[in-house]
Amino acid sequence: MTRTRGVLCPVERRGLIKGAAAIAAAPLLGACSQGASDGVDADGKVTVELWHGQVDIAKDAIQALVTEFNRTHPRIRVDAGGGGVISDAMLQKVTAALAAGSYPDIAYVFGSDLASIARSPRVVDLTDAMRGGPTPWNSFWAPVREAVGVNGKVRAAPALLDSLAVVYNRKLFRQAGVPFPEAGWTWDEFTDTARKLTDSGRGVFGTGWPGTGDEDTVWRLWPMIWDLGGDVVAADGKSIGFAGQGVRALDTLRQLVRDKSVYVDPKPGGEQMYQVFLGGRMAMVATGPWQLPDILDAEVDYDVVPLPSYSGRPVTISGPDTWTVFDNGSARSRAAVEFVQWMMRPEQDARWDIRAGSLPLGSATERRPQWRKHSRETTGLAVFTDALDSARVRPVHAAYPQISQALGEAIVSVLLGRDSPAKALRRCADKADAALLIPR
Repeated sequence: MTRTRGVLCPVERRGLIKGAAAIAAAPLLGACSQGASDGVDADGKVTVELWHGQVDIAKDAIQALVTEFNRTHPRIRVDAGGGGVISDAMLQKVTAALAAGSYPDIAYVFGSDLASIARSPRVVDLTDAMRGGPTPWNSFWAPVREAVGVNGKVRAAPALLDSLAVVYNRKLFRQAGVPFPEAGWTWDEFTDTARKLTDSGRGVFGTGWPGTGDEDTVWRLWPMIWDLGGDVVAADGKSIGFAGQGVRALDTLRQLVRDKSVYVDPKPGGEQMYQVFLGGRMAMVATGPWQLPDILDAEVDYDVVPLPSYSGRPVTISGPDTWTVFDNGSARSRAAVEFVQWMMRPEQDARWDIRAGSLPLGSATERRPQWRKHSRETTGLAVFTDALDSARVRPVHAAYPQISQALGEAIVSVLLGRDSPAKALRRCADKADAALLIPR
């Protein structure tokens, strides 16, 4: 069930600027779209088109929930065709659909893409529906609420939540005679541990890092930067906020490279990196709860520990994803909102989280008996949930994709030994600062 939460593949990155232009053009084309119709079928039933982009277990989970919703809401039919693409390619798919004037009622959109998508007036404002409706808004974790907000408005409904922690192979630690890591450890201890666990003769790596420059490469560095006092965008909004902190974080990666203790995955989504871990040839991997089902299936003797830090304070990142609702007429919009509100209620949220390998959207779901039982029975799951107390999210900023692309290139150049951290970060700053100066 390998999945990438809230990240973009390289193809998506390359199409991002083109995609933003298409979104800007969408209002003109959308005037002739389905939005001109109220959306009620001849039999009085409203059909809602859902592009969920899920695969494997997550696809089965969403299909089961849609079936139940359709059974219990006879005046609404949700068509969960999926959109014909996986979630990693949803930005491109939705962008093209908006430009063509034929778009779904609901799409599964990564939180890091929401600012770009929300520039279209076809995106429904959900502020009243989320804050004043039947959804448990006040019980949602802070990262959930932050991830769906753009310019003070709620522009999407929260769909899925995760956090980042370190999963480690207990068997490899015992074989190397290295103590298990504990909460409160440092990045120096992490690099030292990775070095001790690396055994080139047996093909064993201490850890791994995605090396394609995509969002999966990038989002793992943000907790390091935040912990050092940096931010994605500086307070003035005109430059990056990690010019110095990024160099130090990249220097940690360079140490792993020098020690030859890091497996650099050349494929998007960390696919090979996870296979190396599942095969017992990697001691530690930073990942999210979505990976636990695969780890359990592979019968890895594992445990989970919070991310290391520089300061000793807990810090991690969460990559919440969204259900973004589009205007295809008042009846379809109301029906779409009713569906996403239903999905976010604790009863449904718990079922979705347990089957899809994610975390509860808020404390109301966390308190449900089925979630507590699932958490007790799944080694390390509570570590991911507890980490939400210190989790931050990437800013919902229209320039974020360009910042991420620039930082991804910098990370790869360090992982491959092409540039020093300082040189790589200077190049990143030049590109990202230029993107921040573009009027939006």
